[in-house]
Amino acid sequence: MTEGENRIEKYTQTFGISGKEKQISDMLIQDIREYADEITRDAMGNLIVLKRGVGKNKKRIMCAAHMDEIGLCVVKIMDNGLLRVKRVGGVSALCSFMNRVRFENGMTGTVGAFEKIEELKPYDVNKLYIDIGAMSKEEAENHVSVGDCAVFEGEYVPLAGRNVMAKAFDDRIACYIQAEAIKRMDAPYHDVYFVFTVQEEVGLFGSTTASETVRPDLGIAIDITGSFDVPGEEHGNPVLGKGAAIKINDSSVICDTGMTEQLIIYAKEHKIPFQRDALAAGGTDAGAMNKSGGGVKVLGISIPTRYGHSPNSIVNLDDVEACIELLKGYASSEAEIVTTEKIK
Repeated sequence: MTEGENRIEKYTQTFGISGKEKQISDMLIQDIREYADEITRDAMGNLIVLKRGVGKNKKRIMCAAHMDEIGLCVVKIMDNGLLRVKRVGGVSALCSFMNRVRFENGMTGTVGAFEKIEELKPYDVNKLYIDIGAMSKEEAENHVSVGDCAVFEGEYVPLAGRNVMAKAFDDRIACYIQAEAIKRMDAPYHDVYFVFTVQEEVGLFGSTTASETVRPDLGIAIDITGSFDVPGEEHGNPVLGKGAAIKINDSSVICDTGMTEQLIIYAKEHKIPFQRDALAAGGTDAGAMNKSGGGVKVLGISIPTRYGHSPNSIVNLDDVEACIELLKGYASSEAEIVTTEKIK
């Protein structure tokens, strides 16, 4: 594997469920500290990395990629040693069943169900349990406590062509894209705040507070989107291997029309492959940035992903490279950012 793939593997395999992002945050600090002008970790755990601009009329750009991943939280330890759970983020009961999970302390288990899997609906996570092999409540309590959280196991595996598979591409692949953009970026025109946010999966909490700290004039969310080239997933445009997905809208935000066109023109001029993305459902940190302060214009750069929110998501490394070049280039350019217009 290349050095970049090694880092993607490291990011995806690191424990970091919503509210427990410090391990991945510490890892990112080590990787980017020599390339940043300032690094701050706020009270919630957001990592705010500044590349200071040199332009005379510079403004503030906030780029956001979330560090947290989905998983399960223990709500009760049963007398027989099994662990009742609730979902943390958009967890599907069907994707969870019979998959391995890992707690922060390294304890491993598998996910079972109190009912036949054929009778479960995707959001019936309350009908799941984790089996860590304990035969009693007392034995289980030696390894796990109520409130402990587990993430899904899903090793990083190269596949055919330029495709790779792993857990937590949502949103560790965007963390990699941001980290790489920081490393490759020379002095930008505008002040660029690369924010690695927390608790996106449970309600955009980190980006909500970080937006109030940064007070951006433009927000750019980096996140996954669907890859609509597999059976049953055809209600969308992006596909693997066709480049970065430039967000037009999703169920949480409508990206600024003028700024989006500016981003598309930049991609065309620099021959960066891209696709348009009007996502029917789902949202990103763009939604929180958009509604912060008195309102912020936002953009979205997304990575086409098969089987998102599963332990076996698939992305294409050429798409990842396109996202890096698009983010690095556009965010460092003398982009015209019009905020409030006084009419009279």
